[in-house]
Amino acid sequence: MSAAPSPLSTAPAQLILGQLLPFHADPFAVPPDEAVRHERRGAVLVEGGTIRATGAADALRAAHPQVPVRDMGEALLLPGFVDAHVHFPQTGIIASWGKRLIDWLNSYTFPEEMRLSDPDYAAAIAARFFDLTLANGTTTVCSFATSDPVSVEAFFAEAAERGLRAVAGKTCMDRNAPEGLCDTAQSAYDDSKALLRRWHGRGRLEYAITPRFTPTSSREQLHALGALWREHPDCLMQTHLSEQLDEIAWVKDLHPQARDYLDTYESADLLGERALFGHAIHLAPREVDRLAEAGAALVHCPTSNTFIGSGLFDMAGLKARGLPVALATDVGGGSSFSMLRTMAAAYEIGQLRGTPLHPAQLLWLATEGSARAMHMADRVGTLAAGSEADLVALDLASTPAIAQRADRAADIWEAVFPTIMMGDDRAIAGVWVAGRRQ
Repeated sequence: MSAAPSPLSTAPAQLILGQLLPFHADPFAVPPDEAVRHERRGAVLVEGGTIRATGAADALRAAHPQVPVRDMGEALLLPGFVDAHVHFPQTGIIASWGKRLIDWLNSYTFPEEMRLSDPDYAAAIAARFFDLTLANGTTTVCSFATSDPVSVEAFFAEAAERGLRAVAGKTCMDRNAPEGLCDTAQSAYDDSKALLRRWHGRGRLEYAITPRFTPTSSREQLHALGALWREHPDCLMQTHLSEQLDEIAWVKDLHPQARDYLDTYESADLLGERALFGHAIHLAPREVDRLAEAGAALVHCPTSNTFIGSGLFDMAGLKARGLPVALATDVGGGSSFSMLRTMAAAYEIGQLRGTPLHPAQLLWLATEGSARAMHMADRVGTLAAGSEADLVALDLASTPAIAQRADRAADIWEAVFPTIMMGDDRAIAGVWVAGRRQ
């Protein structure tokens, strides 16, 4: 199938005004205050769906006097949020009560995922999912689908209709799941390859090879997907790793020959620099070493980790080892579609580990950090010239509680932090996708 026309060439030119916090370094690698510059009255010049320039509002207005202006006042202009690990089929079962991981999958997830074999239902869930993510300022997602190709088609069709940059893959599993969701090693390979050929690189869409996790994929299936990844190394590979202790024990029972959980993927050629491993809470020293050597990325899902009782991710320790780390809602194991709430949960987990995160680090994780982990920072996640114009404007006084705290702010970080900790979709003053206001 030929590629769909790019939406990036059709958006009209405009100057969007507001406060700016453009990053020029990783705030985990340098002091956070030194990684970013605050532009009190800034502007982003957007043309043809691309960021052409950022800087002082007066200077850009003088240089481009004919370009229409949208003034967002005191709002903070950021790259659109990048959510690096979601399960769009679980939209309808978010915040389901009272289960840990394995029970939660059996009680809620698997029954719901079977419903998405119905094309109409899958399309409705995909539309609802993107309505909710865009309302929360998220413009790029990396999602698991179900084992039925119908769900992948629904996700990509909806994302393409909206002109979004999005990643997804058929969730492969051939054991320890209901019969209605199980595929085989061969059908997982065949289905994934067909979907990849249909959607990967079409418009702003990318395919991710997607074994759910070792407990639901046989050794044969993991090796088949490893072979597919070798054939298409430009794709991402996404899965789960070391989310809960009972899950790790289950993997050990299933694979007694493996050195550890990561080895079940590594032995199948599912470890590399374009790999995304969700959760990664309870890692053994060898696993950390190999992940760092391979350049694989980890995805921190804080609201999910607390909601399902998984544990406390070691952000400081893993970043100190140089591992790329992304941030994600993990809907529906995660309990919010909001990356603001996700940042707040990451801060709280950092506090519990004695390593609280600076607001600059939280904002970077939700934008450029996630984009880097997904090998997209040249396209999304930054305000750099040449980046695609996916933007969000944050109202830093969206509720009375936030406003009264922000009024006392001595600097930009004290102004931003209340919105990180208490903000929700009411804080989203504007969203642009490829330069178009949503």
